[in-house]
Amino acid sequence: MGIEEKLPSGVLLSTVEKVAGWARARSVWPATFGLACCAIEMMQTGGPRHDMARFGMEKTGSTPREADLMIVAGRVSQKMAPVLRQIYDQMPEPKWVISMGVCASSGGMFNNYAIVQGVDHIVPVDIYLPGCPPRPEMLFDAILKLHDKIMNMKLGPDRDRQITELEQARLTMLPLRVTAGVDHLGSEL
Repeated sequence: MGIEEKLPSGVLLSTVEKVAGWARARSVWPATFGLACCAIEMMQTGGPRHDMARFGMEKTGSTPREADLMIVAGRVSQKMAPVLRQIYDQMPEPKWVISMGVCASSGGMFNNYAIVQGVDHIVPVDIYLPGCPPRPEMLFDAILKLHDKIMNMKLGPDRDRQITELEQARLTMLPLRVTAGVDHLGSEL
């Protein structure tokens, strides 16, 4: 028999972390950083058909000091990389980044000296969104996954401990090895 049975109906029990996470996840203000064709799909999410305002994102930050989410849509050139980093540095903590499209995530088909081969070389990325270009529905899915991540974040010293544990887990991960079908390559060469 817990306290839940003794309380009258309509009483909500939660923790400060859960309430703060819920509030933060529903008040994310994006700083859109559209650089190529993915930006057109990103702009569509603010239109009446998709309506980003349903997720508490009706205010796009006109200045990085008002934004806490950066959506990098499209390829990032070497000349644009310092500008991207400067905008990221001006955003207040906590801040998140979505890499939208294959060009932002890995350079895409542009494997040359002028294009950064992945925006994660410049800023830390929270969500990678594949596609060329990804549909607005895919961006919404990435935003909802980010909301989930924000809601489950710890606060204070627990957050520092959680970040340390995640970093340690990533450092101990073994690299991915693809071995299926390798022994058949010798007969085809």
